Amino acid sequence: MSDETLGRHYLEEIVSIFRYQRRLAEKAAAQLSEEQLFTSLDEESNSIAIVMQHMGGNLRSRWRDFLTTDGEKPDRHRDTEFEIAPGTTAADVQERWRQGWEILFATLESLTPDDLLKTVTIRAEPHTVIQALERGLSHAAYHTGQIVQLARHFKGDDWQTLSVPKGGSEAYLRRMLEKHGR
Repeated sequence: MSDETLGRHYLEEIVSIFRYQRRLAEKAAAQLSEEQLFTSLDEESNSIAIVMQHMGGNLRSRWRDFLTTDGEKPDRHRDTEFEIAPGTTAADVQERWRQGWEILFATLESLTPDDLLKTVTIRAEPHTVIQALERGLSHAAYHTGQIVQLARHFKGDDWQTLSVPKGGSEAYLRRMLEKHGR
């Protein structure tokens, strides 16, 4: 396999996993009321709305002008991402979330295998593009897990699973084996 082919495969896989993380978070959040989106478990915990607002801000900052500017943009005010301004609605949070993901995917789609070993900075710290991609994916997965866990908590018995349901592993494996002709 050539370096070009490997690089292209890597970029396709990164896009696929980021899309999966977004889908999980959105499917979890969609099960909740607006009140539940803004509910925190305690004073020190973040609500799903805060996590989504933070992720939108992070994605916007990190991935806008990715190859040419530091990932921590001067117009980002990270601390305010962890506060809900008076009058903020679920639609406001979802719009910030959507904008961040759009910037990420536009950037990812513009990358080529030749970009993967270029150096970018995040908070003045140098990273290869691969390192920055892995850092960003890890961050997204971390917060997606928080969103899913909180949504699962708030929905209780009404939760609609996003993956293989408890007690369903054997049936799922059989379906996968049949699907793949084994």
